[in-house]
Amino acid sequence: MINMSKKIIMLEGLNCANCAAKIEDKVKNIDGVRNVNLNFIEKKLTLETEDREKINQIKDIINKIEPDVDVYEKNGDISEEHRKNYLKDIIKFASGITFFVLAIILKNNFYISLIFYIAAYFIFGFRVLKTSFKNILRGNIFDENFLMMIATVGAFAIKEFPEAVGVMLFYEIGEFFQDIAVDNSRKSIKSLLNIRPDYANIKKDNKYIKIKPEEIKKGDIIYVKPGERIPVDGIIISGKSFTDNSALTGESLPVSVKEGDLVLSGSINQKGLIEVRAEKVFSESTVAKILDLVENATSKKAKTEKFITKFAKFYTPVVVFLAIALFIIPVVFFSGNISEWLYRALIFLVISCPCALVVSVPLGYFAGIGKLSKNGVMVKGGNYIEVLKDLDTIIFDKTGTLTYGVFEVNKINAFNGFKEEEILEYAAYSEFNSNHPIAESIRKKYGKVIDSTKIKEFSEFSGYGTEAIIDNNRILAGNEKLLSRNSVKFEKNESFSTVVYISVNNIFAGTIEISDIIKNNTAETIKELKKSGIKNTVMLTGDNEKTAHFVAEKTGIDKYYSQLLPDEKLKKFEQERGNRKTAFIGDGINDAPVLTYADVGIAMGGLGSDAAIEAADVIIMDDDISKIEKTIKISKRTSAIIWQNIIFVLSVKIIFLILGALGIANMWEAVFADVGLALIAVFNTLRIFRD
Repeated sequence: MINMSKKIIMLEGLNCANCAAKIEDKVKNIDGVRNVNLNFIEKKLTLETEDREKINQIKDIINKIEPDVDVYEKNGDISEEHRKNYLKDIIKFASGITFFVLAIILKNNFYISLIFYIAAYFIFGFRVLKTSFKNILRGNIFDENFLMMIATVGAFAIKEFPEAVGVMLFYEIGEFFQDIAVDNSRKSIKSLLNIRPDYANIKKDNKYIKIKPEEIKKGDIIYVKPGERIPVDGIIISGKSFTDNSALTGESLPVSVKEGDLVLSGSINQKGLIEVRAEKVFSESTVAKILDLVENATSKKAKTEKFITKFAKFYTPVVVFLAIALFIIPVVFFSGNISEWLYRALIFLVISCPCALVVSVPLGYFAGIGKLSKNGVMVKGGNYIEVLKDLDTIIFDKTGTLTYGVFEVNKINAFNGFKEEEILEYAAYSEFNSNHPIAESIRKKYGKVIDSTKIKEFSEFSGYGTEAIIDNNRILAGNEKLLSRNSVKFEKNESFSTVVYISVNNIFAGTIEISDIIKNNTAETIKELKKSGIKNTVMLTGDNEKTAHFVAEKTGIDKYYSQLLPDEKLKKFEQERGNRKTAFIGDGINDAPVLTYADVGIAMGGLGSDAAIEAADVIIMDDDISKIEKTIKISKRTSAIIWQNIIFVLSVKIIFLILGALGIANMWEAVFADVGLALIAVFNTLRIFRD
């Protein structure tokens, strides 16, 4: 078996989104390299390979496409991180502008003026020219550097010296501000996820020492002061306080915690000093899983993002040939003026650069994912944002989704000479080995210590109940189906509650009625979902008809199916989905098959639920059902802003291309149609963060 290991390669100084797409495309074609994803926002290339030599091959590819980028492995030492020398840039621009101004002032002296123009041109354009020549020698011709070089050299050829130098100057200024804008947007997005603890105070030999969270072992005692982040998931063994879980759940209200309570990594201790026993190592803790989930979300690209990447790949060569045609056809076939049509073709080239699209689209999806995470909703990829905005049908599990999933015994009914105490005791013993919430509520109601030696046999039947031998009595505890399957005659209970039927040695002993409370905001959420465009709401439950009808009626659910076994849930889901875009919302554990099968599986996972994070595409961290409507709203806003950028950029570029071809637009306007549009698109993308 091939041992594929995950590698993370950082690309410091990578600011060309078009180049990033080319790098990703070429690395994907290397034999022995899989699951390649280049996250332009984080300047991070992730992949899987079994061969260390592939890393060197990948470095060569990156250096050919972007020679000025520093490449190093994360946690490695391939090279030092890239650092910009701002003082050097200031000196360069100051000297370039000086030469440019002198060239304009001395324009009456042609040769002296030309020397100053050339000097200014090489100062401003050195990076572009160097990169372009290197790429040409390596066979990578069609990029923005090539376009700028051809356009400005051509301008020199037709003696448009001020425009040639001015275009290179404003191109560099535009690129500089674009880099700042993209870097700031990166920081804005990543600041939303600033939940990683920096250190931990560990108790060792009755002393506290400061260590990295990664060094914590299960069972270590951690001392957390007010204002510090809890480094790993653990149980409070001393002290009480309030924790700020807003970075995990989006909920701003502090949560009261005391001895015996579970606290999660990434939350902030607000008040008292607490001692926490580590229940997990850092890599398995909630904060690590959330960070990993969000950082890897960009690997699942949306269709729009994939389209833009492919579009950019073919777009640049096409416009280069169109520019050539724009020059050759009028000159050769219609005796057009060579200088005039060359100038128009050069303008055409400058306008055509696709960077505004290639930067803003992935940035938009990343911003949407960051915005959702700030609201306590984890989305595993931009592709799910596209699905969420187009949802037509939402199918709900009942327990833990529409209801709180906290069960309480509210009535015991005895038959055939049995007493209520006997029925409760038999039920508690028969449910002793079950983890089902109903079983837990019965044991809680019983309240006594269970002598497990009395339980001789135990079997649990999913969707039915349990069977156990207790003190030589055969006990059945479950739903109507369980008793019917065992040919037990019973009296049907018509209660709205969940009903557990008990039989002793095939004699019907009685029923236990257990209630589950509907969440306070469920009905309002269903109403808001329908306003937002959801046409069908369906509930799937294993509960009886009466309970299902009651919950559906109280919440406004359009349709429901009751008394379903786990495999029947999937069949009913398939039946209801048809050709519609459908989400399933469940608890992320029992509903894993349906969550996986849905167009988008949304887990009401609860804080730190491993099963929820594993099974679902979207995780609502605090089980707040109202966040479903907010998630859809943010997804629609994200998609709308992304399409605003696409339509705006393409429309303006097409207009300027036409104006350039007609000789109306000049070189200065062409630069705006390149870097100016990119800046506008980036700033528009940041609107995703607004409420």
